[in-house]
Amino acid sequence: MTADLRHIETWLFDLDNTLYPAETGFMKLIEVRMTDFVERRTGLPRDEARALQKKYWTELGTTLAGMMTHHDVEPEAFLDEVHDVSLDLLEPDPKMIAALERLPGRRLIFTNGSGPHAERVLEKLGIAHLMEEVFHITSADYLPKPALSTFQKMSKALNVDPRGAAFFEDSEKNLAPAAELGMTTILVGLNAPASTAPFVHHRTDDLAGFLSTAKVRETAA
Repeated sequence: MTADLRHIETWLFDLDNTLYPAETGFMKLIEVRMTDFVERRTGLPRDEARALQKKYWTELGTTLAGMMTHHDVEPEAFLDEVHDVSLDLLEPDPKMIAALERLPGRRLIFTNGSGPHAERVLEKLGIAHLMEEVFHITSADYLPKPALSTFQKMSKALNVDPRGAAFFEDSEKNLAPAAELGMTTILVGLNAPASTAPFVHHRTDDLAGFLSTAKVRETAA
């Protein structure tokens, strides 16, 4: 069914595995570097370091949050190291570019990644010029999604009225606070169609197609 998003004035996008498909494998490069960091910093065997990494992500929203809380890690050093990966797996998608271009109003990025990482990825995808601002993990004082206070901080900083905002995410748990604030939520990715969470309003495994066919507010010529 075509989504009716004519009430949307602000288009809020997660970045990684949302504005490009998870199937590219790009995020796996970053996850490997995270495991490297955790292994080195904790001295744990690699399989235990990987398990701890996932535990922190599940319980705290990011691996970084756990490393800061329990291992006194300096956040920018962590972010610089884990995001220092090749962008060769990413390419501009003409369909995605065209789909974003048709959206009326503001387009924003809300990511648990770093600002420099977001800039690099957006440039490689050919959509940096389409995004007005980026709210990243440093902007959030390192408190990641899905913390409700971080959504509130983002909304205040970027002047976002949740009632007129649509939030696109590949992580289901990050959509719960968005819905609580009154945003329209869209789960993205191959597993999205199977979601039954009541706080997920729309689901798509083809973001470009979803945006291309959605009913949006008409603007004056």
